[in-house]
Amino acid sequence: MDKYSAVTQDVLSIFGTPAWKAENIKTFPANFVAIEPGNEYVRVTVIPGGRGINRRSLSGILIIDIFIPAGNGQKRASFIADKLDSYLDSKTISASNDYSIQCSQSALSFSGIDADNPTLYRATYTIPFNLFGVF
Repeated sequence: MDKYSAVTQDVLSIFGTPAWKAENIKTFPANFVAIEPGNEYVRVTVIPGGRGINRRSLSGILIIDIFIPAGNGQKRASFIADKLDSYLDSKTISASNDYSIQCSQSALSFSGIDADNPTLYRATYTIPFNLFGVF
């Protein structure tokens, strides 16, 4: 499998696990447009940034937009970010025998009311990653 496809597929597969599904946080990949106003969800975007430390590696960043109902403060967004940390922050994702995805430390920023849907408040969770392996 090619490295760009591999990293996207394997990062998104985390959100299909029974453990993540048990968190009851709706999760969608990038390029998803929410239809239901006011409903909480997260949107995952994988951005490969280029080569890592050698030609068999890849660096990048995961951007996870957290959407929660507007008017309820930042507590729920922070709670979801803490849940994301338990799956991603300083973790290694071993998706195959050929490579691993190593995540660094996360950051959380608050953007305020979503410009596309004023019934939602938006926060952004970011985490750099490196993919190491043989392709």
